[in-house]
Amino acid sequence: MTLSADVELSQIPFWGLPQAERMAAFRRLRQVDRPVFVPEQVVPFIKGGPGYYALVRHADVTEASRNAAVFSSEPCSNSIPDMPRWLAVYFGSMINMDDPRHARLRRIVSRAFTPRILSKMEEDLATAAAEIVDQAIKEGPGDFVAQIAARLPVRVICDMMGIPPKFHDMVLRRTNVILGNTDPEYTGLGVDFSRVNVARGLAKLLHAGFSLNRLAARLGDERRRNPTGDLVSLLVNGDERLTSQELGSFFILLVVAGSETTRNAIAYGLKLLTDHPDQRELLLSDFDGRVTKACDEIIRYSTPVIQFRRTVTQDHEMNGMQYRKGDKVLLFYNSANRDEAVFTDPDAFDITRDPNPHVGFGGPGPHYCLGAHLARREMTVMFRELFTRLPGIRAVGEPDFLLSNFINGVKHLKYAY
Repeated sequence: MTLSADVELSQIPFWGLPQAERMAAFRRLRQVDRPVFVPEQVVPFIKGGPGYYALVRHADVTEASRNAAVFSSEPCSNSIPDMPRWLAVYFGSMINMDDPRHARLRRIVSRAFTPRILSKMEEDLATAAAEIVDQAIKEGPGDFVAQIAARLPVRVICDMMGIPPKFHDMVLRRTNVILGNTDPEYTGLGVDFSRVNVARGLAKLLHAGFSLNRLAARLGDERRRNPTGDLVSLLVNGDERLTSQELGSFFILLVVAGSETTRNAIAYGLKLLTDHPDQRELLLSDFDGRVTKACDEIIRYSTPVIQFRRTVTQDHEMNGMQYRKGDKVLLFYNSANRDEAVFTDPDAFDITRDPNPHVGFGGPGPHYCLGAHLARREMTVMFRELFTRLPGIRAVGEPDFLLSNFINGVKHLKYAY
């Protein structure tokens, strides 16, 4: 079945519609008896394909996620068209690989997320959150994203990697370009896919990838010569180690995926808890007892990462649908997280929701987010700091959303306290 004319998932203007309208469109798609086929957006300089099947139900997303042998992350999962080599050199990280290459890299980089490493970070997280709030109080209320939400995850990840503070703002700016590559504020592209605009946008994207890759690669070279026992030293030394290229790609993945998910969850969290004062009161009446479920509900409701792509490796039937070798499918996590077959009253924001089998950190299987626990800890620490120090903090007005079919991002959010 092809896509109905009023749901243009591949067209950027669809992703500029109000979120309620988009979620209503996905609700209609979930009611169709099988996944719809979506023609691809034509993009100059990028070789595209005929289109993809939109997996919008929780059952389809989770089953495809588990079955990596059939629903492959290769040649790429973070781009609907196949990623050209000149982009893959920077963005071709382990999320675009299957086993055994994926297993090798995941085994190495999992050193960044051991209980010992995360435990050592607890005090650093609290210190960072306190200093960020100190600075926000000094500046006065303005843009919650720029002053607070975006600061903590970038600082945490840069500190993990040993990136000096003088580079933190640069890392944040480059991250905005990479994930905002279809937003006119960051690349000037927007809905105009003319050759001139696409060329400019791709140039900015390449520059951002090159800058971050080089920053990490240089640090890796230093740690090979003079190991210090920090995370990068662990990643580039030993029997299993990352090459300079692999380290650069991993850093881009870490800072982009790690910072973006948490930053948007924190921003959405303030907005949701402002719009639902009963849920805010419930959280603050027993913060330690309810904050974990609250974080998961914020992730479910906002779903910062909208979708990832998979490519079918062989003819395969799933839930009554026949797929052919070479077919593309998109796993729409935002839709799966509102599936009426799984979640009672899915459009309600309920911090006591239990169970909450959301796929906001990816579906089950080999590509489930390594940093899920860290993201929850960052959210917990920041919300504790905010509601303790600024008990009256609240969002003001509506967020300025990122124009993207990949990241459900908040660019700007006014706040007061």
